Amino acid sequence: MYSEKVMDHFMNPRNVGAMEDADGVGEVGNPTCGDLMKIFIKVKDNIITDIKFQTFGCGAAIATSSMITELAKGKTLDEALKLTRDDVAENLDGLPPIKMHCSNLSADALKAAIDDYRKKNA
Repeated sequence: MYSEKVMDHFMNPRNVGAMEDADGVGEVGNPTCGDLMKIFIKVKDNIITDIKFQTFGCGAAIATSSMITELAKGKTLDEALKLTRDDVAENLDGLPPIKMHCSNLSADALKAAIDDYRKKNA
């Protein structure tokens, strides 16, 4: 049902944890499935230099959170904003259709963190 990459990111999530001094924080949730994601970013010279996440949810939610942090780290804010649910799913070698909403949440949480950063630095 799940690819090896999904299982790897679920069992060994990257960039997990809170960030006390985050420049931007994005939090999204899906009341239907109960998944809740929070992404923290550090930004320097318009580049995401550090990123962390906290996720309460299923294995796919944890894996997609881990993957979005890997995809976004080192990118400019504009590049990171272009990351889509499909990018997340493709980099995990696919997700079951019933779990695609998880990749939506991870991309939405990243966008919310960038929006938060931009509001604070407008």
